[in-house]
Amino acid sequence: MLAYHIPALLNESILGLNIKPEGIYVDVTYGGGGHSLEILKQLKGGKLYAFDQDEEALKNKIDDNRITLIKSNYRYIKNFLKYNGINEVDGILADLGISFHQVDESSRGFSFKSEADIDMRMNMSAQVTAADILNGYDENKLSKVFKEYGELKNAWSITQTIIEFRKVQKFKKISQLVQVLGKFAPKHVENKFFAKVFQALRIEVNQEMEALKEFLLACEPLIKKGGRLVVISYHSLEDRLVKNFIRAGNFEGDVEKDVFGNFETPFNQVNKKIIVPNDEEIHVNPRSRSAKLRIAERN
Repeated sequence: MLAYHIPALLNESILGLNIKPEGIYVDVTYGGGGHSLEILKQLKGGKLYAFDQDEEALKNKIDDNRITLIKSNYRYIKNFLKYNGINEVDGILADLGISFHQVDESSRGFSFKSEADIDMRMNMSAQVTAADILNGYDENKLSKVFKEYGELKNAWSITQTIIEFRKVQKFKKISQLVQVLGKFAPKHVENKFFAKVFQALRIEVNQEMEALKEFLLACEPLIKKGGRLVVISYHSLEDRLVKNFIRAGNFEGDVEKDVFGNFETPFNQVNKKIIVPNDEEIHVNPRSRSAKLRIAERN
């Protein structure tokens, strides 16, 4: 297997699944197979289905006939499980973080420190790249991307600078973007600024928020009563959606009542307080420091 990714909160997330040896489980973000491998260790007669849209991740396939690896975005979980004859599962795990391999492989264009093309596609078969967005979106649409997905207060000014540049020259290389936006990066926290810029573009390229919403909605009918949903998120936009969905069954966080005044929610929160990596894990794996784990049980 490739050195693809070190899974965050590995023990805590596997424990959160409350695995039954004969159960059916889904790892919707296979990556390097770290979580899947731990799930398989606890299965005796059970079955695991794993999803990943990145062709590179499929090279990490675990040699075990109990796992079925599916090349697809997790937003299509319901369709692909149905195709495999599965209508209900005992647990679903999602690690929403970008893989180490994608960040470290400079040609993928995820890191603002690389000299690659501005790409950022998780699925290399997808048509739209981050460069296409920079060169093609109008000012309102582009500003919305930076404001909503990067939570950048100066999104409009950033957008205007990008538009002025592209009138003369099209964006192609990461170094162009870093140079053009350099004046907006506060001293001593430049990395944090560019991380937000790149996060915004990556989310838009891969339609991450839409995919997460579709995935979460699909989980409700898929997970058996008493089954578990385990989600690791890495930024506030993701975590807010996951938190609201687990709490209320919707993305606004508004809990509905039935005709008798009782609260109706599809899931119970197993951990009222989010689980985060301890100091030891952060020391070994600094990239895990922003991980947030939420666990829910199907009502």
